[in-house]
Amino acid sequence: MSWMYTNWLMNFLIWYSFDRWPGKVKQTTGYQIIRSADGVAANLAEGYGRYTPADRKLFYRYARGSFEETKAWLRKLIRRKIIGNEEVHKYTEIIDKLGPKLNAFIRSTKK
Repeated sequence: MSWMYTNWLMNFLIWYSFDRWPGKVKQTTGYQIIRSADGVAANLAEGYGRYTPADRKLFYRYARGSFEETKAWLRKLIRRKIIGNEEVHKYTEIIDKLGPKLNAFIRSTKK
């Protein structure tokens, strides 16, 4: 599974899970996690469009930061019992694949 597909899958799950959350959760954590998950793809795309390898790598690192932020919001949703065990398993599987792939992608970018 490619990192692009894995990222898309994470965004897809978050986007459609949002609709089932209570209003308070949507207004607080919900919009934040959507922005951070979208930020992964947006920063990767922006980095890809940069001219120098250093600029590309900088935005790829921003993407990794957005990925870490998304994980933090997911942990909050789990602790607050907004996300159930079945969804936790799906997210864990995606995160376990996406993190190493994203790091490998960043490392492969020439300096």
